[in-house]
Amino acid sequence: MPFRDYKPRRVAARRAWVVAAVALAWTALAGTLAHGQPAPADTVRLQIVGGLARVTQFTDFEQPFWKKEITERSGGRIVADITPLDGGGLRGQEMLQLMRLGVVPFGSALLAVVAGDEPELNAVDLPVLSPDMPTLRRTVEAYRGHLATVLRERYDIELLGIYVYPAQVLFCKAPFSSLDDMRGRRIRTSSVGQSSLMTALGAIPVVLPFAETVQALRDNVVDCAVTGTLSGYEIGLPDVTSHVHGMAISWGLSFFGANISAWQALPEDLRQIIRTGVAQLEQRIWAQADIDTGRGIACNTGAATCGDPPARPMTLVPASPADEARRHRLIEEFVLPQWVDRCGAACAAAWNAYLAKVHSVRVKSE
Repeated sequence: MPFRDYKPRRVAARRAWVVAAVALAWTALAGTLAHGQPAPADTVRLQIVGGLARVTQFTDFEQPFWKKEITERSGGRIVADITPLDGGGLRGQEMLQLMRLGVVPFGSALLAVVAGDEPELNAVDLPVLSPDMPTLRRTVEAYRGHLATVLRERYDIELLGIYVYPAQVLFCKAPFSSLDDMRGRRIRTSSVGQSSLMTALGAIPVVLPFAETVQALRDNVVDCAVTGTLSGYEIGLPDVTSHVHGMAISWGLSFFGANISAWQALPEDLRQIIRTGVAQLEQRIWAQADIDTGRGIACNTGAATCGDPPARPMTLVPASPADEARRHRLIEEFVLPQWVDRCGAACAAAWNAYLAKVHSVRVKSE
């Protein structure tokens, strides 16, 4: 059957804990809404699953927004708590299904990670597709409406925001001068798309959670890692790697959304407060991600503009003209064809409808 129509069979066979979690989630929500739309003095309590722990997006933006700002915006009618995506025992690969079931009524999911279930979602963050932030912005805006439709119609998820992390780049323990030097190296990746790209470069992809990256490098499980410029610095990659590449491999896009039943159970005015607030939060996150991409490179390499340089400044490997030419060939000859093979004819049609003009590349639809 076509990949896009696949509904993982594991959902039908979920253990009793899922049923219990659904019941708990809905009991908590129902308790706040048991008498219909609450009076102004009533409080709706929300549990949010946010982005990755220990990085700027979560600590400086998502966490303050849900723990303080949303309460202020709603005049005390919304009180929320937030758990990081990688801090509550949840598997990022299952977030689409957990949100569809209502186990996670409000949550975030990394597009590249959930692409295992729905590769069409990750069209906007295919490897080496957007080398800079302006290109990424055009890509996301062209595809946002279709992304919302896929989430709503296939997973009962209301799209509320699209977030971005700083550019994800290559960190390596040994020197290199170009993308072609990745041949034979074991490289930490976080998605199917990144893994396919590394295979095309002759490398050996090793899919690992973000939280395990430093230890994997320290233990020689991998030789290199693809992760964010600033998040890599924040988790201590300069202590275990020596060289960092300047080209964005991907951007770590994620969506924030709500289970539709949970969303519709909220009063309309509170939904509007959340939607408006999340839209403004999204703008702040994008602006900071742009800044942090440059700051991450500066901090990793010990530039004077970074206030806390590493003990061992890293060597920056600039993207060369050869790397740029290789990037274009990879997109046209490998990245897009491989994505369509995983995703099916509907994905090819979606690309041609929404993104072909942005990137001046059409794909074959058979």
